[in-house]
Amino acid sequence: MTDTLLRAEIRKPVSVHRGYRLEMVKLFAQWRIRLLVLACWLAPGLFVAAVSRQSTLPVDTLFGRWMHATGWAGPLVMLGFAGTWALPLLTSVVAGDIFASEDRLGTWRHLLVSVRSPRRIFVSKTLACLTVLLMLLIGLVVSASLGGVLAVGNQPLIGLDGDLLPGGDAAGRVFLAWACAIAPTLALAGIGLLGSVLLRRSPMGLLLPAIVALALQLAQMLPLPVAVRLALPGYAFISWNGLLTSPAQRGPLLIGVAVGLVWAVAATALAYLLFVRRDFTSVNSDGAGKRALLGGALPLAGLIVVSVAVLAATTGATGSGIDQGKVQRSVSTAFAHLYRLQTSELNRPAVTEAQLQTSADCNKGGGKLDPDGPGNDWRCVVTWHLPGVQAPGQAIYQLDITADGRYVADGDGPKEVNGYFLVRSPAGDQPNPLWQFDGNVDLLSTSRKG
Repeated sequence: MTDTLLRAEIRKPVSVHRGYRLEMVKLFAQWRIRLLVLACWLAPGLFVAAVSRQSTLPVDTLFGRWMHATGWAGPLVMLGFAGTWALPLLTSVVAGDIFASEDRLGTWRHLLVSVRSPRRIFVSKTLACLTVLLMLLIGLVVSASLGGVLAVGNQPLIGLDGDLLPGGDAAGRVFLAWACAIAPTLALAGIGLLGSVLLRRSPMGLLLPAIVALALQLAQMLPLPVAVRLALPGYAFISWNGLLTSPAQRGPLLIGVAVGLVWAVAATALAYLLFVRRDFTSVNSDGAGKRALLGGALPLAGLIVVSVAVLAATTGATGSGIDQGKVQRSVSTAFAHLYRLQTSELNRPAVTEAQLQTSADCNKGGGKLDPDGPGNDWRCVVTWHLPGVQAPGQAIYQLDITADGRYVADGDGPKEVNGYFLVRSPAGDQPNPLWQFDGNVDLLSTSRKG
């Protein structure tokens, strides 16, 4: 009886908890993982603090022009960099190698004998991979936030519609924007797991998440229809911009998060099915072959097609999502908010947005092109009214609108309004909020004349 119980205990698979602890130990035994954790928890804070103290700022980066004004601009600058480069590379290093490392070292037989369950091996490795990735992402946001707040302070942040967000509100939106980046990171992690299972010892498995992320970034730069843009799993890396408006543009962001999570589940499920069906007795195969590659690639391609069809039907979005009415409405709203801010800096009598009655007249290509779609040839004439002044004021802006709806409005006169990057105030020279500002067009909003 005792021998029977002992043999049953020996045949019993190792629990997921013990397998997870083993995988965490194996990951942190690698010097590159320890180095990445240290870098993610230290480098962003040092970078944000150093740049915030410089005389020149990365004004071509979203929120880079405000790094002198508030500590909450730095974490948003880091989020833009992380979504473009850092998180895809981190995902490649962790998820893209989690299974392939066993193939390179030839340790699958030892691991299978020890754990006695391919399913539990997959779950343990996946949980360990996600734990490390979340640890790295949390380090990025905490470090960047501490660096910005300690170097500059908890001042209000100017949003993408020109509205001034108090320090507490800005902090909440910054952390929520970083939280939304988890979904596309998980999607890339699922792709990394799939590549690691399929390609085994091939270095392409390690590079697959970074290559996919680069392809998604290039696709977002193209003038794609809105439904196609929303169906790509990396869209939440850029749609967090909508959180920095009042009211927040939540529609594109929620869709981007949902698509990212669907991709994460689908890619991870494919990796699981291929892994548990793998023949571990063969030591000569370096990859999964054409059949397995097609089994991994075709379902994800089909997922894009289905997502595009569903989004086109449910959102009713057509074309680029950028038209004259949306641009005029966005520019006039941002200008009104920023004009009030400039009025406060110059210690002039306060005005309300209702009193300003701001409007914008925008065209593309000097009126020779249809006012639709992205481009750097948009021109807007903003008109406003001041109480007690008969003649309205006017200012000119040149707009560069990208395919994702983000734009930079560059002041083109008059010089006393938006001609200089500094304004002379009673407290000394201060940045002119009307000289150049960032904005965001909601691709899913209903267009109307503005």
